[in-house]
Amino acid sequence: MAKFDSRNSLKMRRRKSQAKRKARLKKQAEARKAERAKKKKK
Repeated sequence: MAKFDSRNSLKMRRRKSQAKRKARLKKQAEARKAERAKKKKK
């Protein structure tokens, strides 16, 4: 481990990927909600 190797540590990579996954799921959920709203209006 060099002095600056920790900036992309396993822990941070895991946290970042988790955050990205959550954001993606959130977007999908919102898209699904919008779809459902569209269908109700018809």
